[in-house]
Amino acid sequence: MDQAMKLGLPVIGLNDSGGARIHEGVDSLAGYAEVFQRNVTASGVIPQISCIMGPCAGGAVYSPAMTDFIFMTRDSSYMFVTGPDVVKTVTREDVTQEELGGAGTHTSTSGVAHRAFDNDVEMLKQTRELFKFLPLNNQEQPPRREDSTDPFDREAPVLDSIVPLDSNTPYDMKEVIGNVVDDASLWEIMPGFAKNIVTGFARMDGRPVGVVGNQPKELAGCLDINSSVKAARFVRFCDAFNIPLVTFVDVPGFLPGTSQEYGGIIRQGAKLLFAYAEATVPKITVITRKAYGGAYDVMSSKHLRGDANYAWPSAEVAVMGAKGAVEIIFRGKDVEKHEAEYVRKFANPLVAAERGFVDDVIEPRTTRRRICEDLEFLESKKIEDPWRKHSNIPL
Repeated sequence: MDQAMKLGLPVIGLNDSGGARIHEGVDSLAGYAEVFQRNVTASGVIPQISCIMGPCAGGAVYSPAMTDFIFMTRDSSYMFVTGPDVVKTVTREDVTQEELGGAGTHTSTSGVAHRAFDNDVEMLKQTRELFKFLPLNNQEQPPRREDSTDPFDREAPVLDSIVPLDSNTPYDMKEVIGNVVDDASLWEIMPGFAKNIVTGFARMDGRPVGVVGNQPKELAGCLDINSSVKAARFVRFCDAFNIPLVTFVDVPGFLPGTSQEYGGIIRQGAKLLFAYAEATVPKITVITRKAYGGAYDVMSSKHLRGDANYAWPSAEVAVMGAKGAVEIIFRGKDVEKHEAEYVRKFANPLVAAERGFVDDVIEPRTTRRRICEDLEFLESKKIEDPWRKHSNIPL
């Protein structure tokens, strides 16, 4: 790791460890801490990827936890701080290794791991694929493919009708993304966790970009605790390694409920807000349908130093949906009449465009061309923030 830092090269860890050797005592713990310190020093300087190829227990899990991405193999890799035997002794719970810390658990429930693969060979192949999007270190730009055969000005007529007329009908944001990026190819990060938001790497006219998009097919695209944390970490990674951000917005707000409030949605949601506001890479946003309330602000709005913010004609930029707003304002009187008026006045992108919060209302089919042109224009973007030791993101 020391040599990787000197040369500005990424680190890939191949992990298979049962934890500290008990008979070595404090020496084994000191060895762990030496590795941990190097993980922290390298964070945001060189990409770090952990491939979990067998059991990882105790202190052995904390080095991977501090790296940028964790990949696991199904049915043969495990991660847990304390194993099933200790769990049974302390809590009387009967749990298997797979249930406690298998690939399925960590890619769908805990969110500790980012991808799961069928075997070690497939994992290593996909790790290579990921590195095609990444720079060697934070001083370099991500590698652009000069042999892209997908025209930058390709139109996608299917996008003109992809958003349903009924604003409550779901559609697949991945289909939107596929019609915009090069070769319909998205290398997704954490596809099985917090499915109400999509994160991943793609290319636009050969340039690597980080893609974030609300998924209307899951929880109507609402932001919740898990999706906020998932997207925040992805946004911060892209910002650390000079990867532009392209955000597709269809968000009716934050998910309501006691479980969310008790779980700290205020603090957790603020992480995504903080990540977007802090990011200095090119930021391009497309509002496809709903952009309601505080979630509108959070999703890379113009107010968070967004560089290019577009809306489709189907966009609704408002404090809240028409029905809820009318019930609050008019106390349930003449709801249908006032609802139609609210939709006409507020449930559209025109008011935001008039105030300069949306740069343009565009034809959906032209989205790819507009983004590609902006990425070229923003290639030399630089922002100088005030000096500070480090920010204090609400962890």
